[in-house]
Amino acid sequence: MTDDAVFSVVDTAHGKVRGLKSGGVHVFKGLRYGADTAGANRFMPPQPVAPWAGVRDATAYGNYAPQMPADRRRAYADLIAYDLQPGGMGEDCLVLNLWTPGPDKAARRPVLVHLHGGGHYAGSGNSPQFDGEMMARFGDAVFVTLNHRLGAFGYLNLAGHGGERYAQSGAVGMLDIVAGLRWVRENIEAFGGDPSRVLVFGQSGGGLKTSTLMAMPSAQGLFHRAGVMSGSGLRAMPQDVSHGIAGRLLAALEIKSGALDKLHQLPMEQLLAAQLAFERIDRQQGEAPRAFAPVVDGVAIARHPFDPDAPALSASVPMVISTTLDERAYRQVNFDLDEAGLLKFAEAKLAGRPGTDAAALVAMYRGEDPRATPFVLQARIDTDTTFRLGAHLQSERKAAQNAAPVWTYLWKTPSPAYGGRYGAPHGVDIGPSLHDIRMGLNGPSADNLALADQLASAWVSFAASGDPNNARTPAWPAFTLARRSTLVFDGPATQTRAVDDPRRAFRELWAARGPAR
Repeated sequence: MTDDAVFSVVDTAHGKVRGLKSGGVHVFKGLRYGADTAGANRFMPPQPVAPWAGVRDATAYGNYAPQMPADRRRAYADLIAYDLQPGGMGEDCLVLNLWTPGPDKAARRPVLVHLHGGGHYAGSGNSPQFDGEMMARFGDAVFVTLNHRLGAFGYLNLAGHGGERYAQSGAVGMLDIVAGLRWVRENIEAFGGDPSRVLVFGQSGGGLKTSTLMAMPSAQGLFHRAGVMSGSGLRAMPQDVSHGIAGRLLAALEIKSGALDKLHQLPMEQLLAAQLAFERIDRQQGEAPRAFAPVVDGVAIARHPFDPDAPALSASVPMVISTTLDERAYRQVNFDLDEAGLLKFAEAKLAGRPGTDAAALVAMYRGEDPRATPFVLQARIDTDTTFRLGAHLQSERKAAQNAAPVWTYLWKTPSPAYGGRYGAPHGVDIGPSLHDIRMGLNGPSADNLALADQLASAWVSFAASGDPNNARTPAWPAFTLARRSTLVFDGPATQTRAVDDPRRAFRELWAARGPAR
């Protein structure tokens, strides 16, 4: 490693790279961990990087995966700033970004690999929301974000149409992440990190990807702790469903099963346009696109991540699993919802779930929070039947293994955005988890900084030791089926506390009714 006032040069396994210093943190952007995925490499497992001579610049973000640009017509979109994805869109997107207090091999700092949100169709590790400078400095840790293939580029399952050549095409986006983790194992020591203490974690889509990694044989041993924030992935895409989707996409492109070479010759823009036609249906219904997601192929993804139980091959990996109180507020815009509208929503939620009157359900939620608006209660009900139901099941199945421990937390502190109208929505804990509260869902305040001290410290401790307990965060017992201890972030940091089975009545209500029929 060579070092001066502005630049840092580090020798990696493939060649030397030059990064920049920022406030004492060494920043390396656009580090290549895989070859270009265009042309012949499209739909194929990631290929290695070719070594280079000289010093390669690592001061600017690389490409992010092809995707639909973020739409700013909803206020929530501005709060998470997904429209800001520096680096440019392209298929040469197997790059990662790294922040370290110092590239000293002897330092052996804990390593936090953060997987970006955006489901399996959007986002990147280049987003300002996931900038790692504050976390690297605060936690004296190495922080990594990475880009990988998304949508049809990452998960179009062509195995049933093109044979063995495409056997893993429904999982190449996840195999990209595995390749990124291999790069970390091979190179992170040169950047001051400890390859034996690697945490993989992420929120929303990042949690889904982390859940899937737990069931991937090729990923085992590349990470040692796992964190799932508001993204408990229990099941992956079934083979038969993905086969049908691939058939419809091929038909839309006028490509026959015996002529898949044409797929490798299409302009990126044409393939993306065909993908977006599938996404449009989900977007019109106010949902995240679901047509393209990791596929259980029996090889790359050996089984469903957490269904019917936790995967045995990752039993030794401890986990942290979380939700926010009002996750689903991010998908709703009827801020003027009244009590009659809330009752109608409750009736729809109970359809196919016998045993509870809608009025009684609303009264139950109103009793928990008399000051909440109908909009927030709508989001809370919706969250309890989606995000929270999945998180409970994932936590229970991990705990039932009686192997590595699992810790859970519930973020109840509302976002101040727009006068608190969102409650505690999806993503409100991202900033505090990275000790960076500048974005719109949080904002700079003494209370938010104190909460960030607690949550970021827990993640750093978890990366370092496999246990989130530390001097800044209140005592946090592991989750067990008997006690269900959960750390609750509820308002000012002074109120953060561990609670056994918080909101038990709501959990039991929806668990008893199961999914809607």
